[in-house]
Amino acid sequence: MNISFCKYHGTGNDFVMLDNRELKMKTDLPDFYEKLCHRRFGIGADGVIFLQNHPDFDFEMVYLNADGRPTSMCGNGGRCIVAFANHLGIEGDENGIFTFLAIDGIHHATIDEKGLVSLQMKNVTALQQVNSDWVLDTGSPHYIQFVEDVSAVDVFTDGRTIRNSERFRKEGINVNFVQETAENIQVATYERGVEDETFSCGTGVVAASIAAIAQNKLEVGNHSLNIQTKGGNLKVSFEQTSKGHFRNVWLTGPAEYVFEGQFSLV
Repeated sequence: MNISFCKYHGTGNDFVMLDNRELKMKTDLPDFYEKLCHRRFGIGADGVIFLQNHPDFDFEMVYLNADGRPTSMCGNGGRCIVAFANHLGIEGDENGIFTFLAIDGIHHATIDEKGLVSLQMKNVTALQQVNSDWVLDTGSPHYIQFVEDVSAVDVFTDGRTIRNSERFRKEGINVNFVQETAENIQVATYERGVEDETFSCGTGVVAASIAAIAQNKLEVGNHSLNIQTKGGNLKVSFEQTSKGHFRNVWLTGPAEYVFEGQFSLV
């Protein structure tokens, strides 16, 4: 059986997008989807995303990491599935707001005429400081380490070391190295499941932004930060309601169509 797919990326974080509204594809074939994501023997991607029907929402997002296994929320993937839904002719409500279900709950999103997708992320209510670093969950668990020069960091080696440390080895954690500048914050991410550096990580830049506010002990109120990743620029905005509590969290950036094709599902 031949299956059609589209390839999308959000600031270099790339995904194989599958229209599974007719449930033609099983999602529990980890070896197959791992090969599909392989950059030598498959299409090549950081993950696979299934768009499926849901009785209460515009659609449901089912996400698999590059290892072919289900995992936690993917922010850039969430933005890409909104662009993919728009490509398929799925419409939001009368105000252009898409509502969909993902593994971490309900998300709202919009897409503008330039293709910029704004995705509402989960509230953050737990922020833990570990020495001078931070651990928090923004839909996926993240470790944040502030550095003087992110370009000098060996993201693969250092990220892999933290991800496989005794504390995080079993469940894994995404590791972000963050440099603050006058204009923005720069983020490089090692992602669990991909087990490598990715060009961008949506939940990671959200985590880095929140940690930056905490690191600098900024007051409660609304905050907006510009983010630079190796794959492009993103924007994160949120409201800090009290110390360690953040709501109305939005991730904004491009979600771009790359190409489409077919593969054989045996």
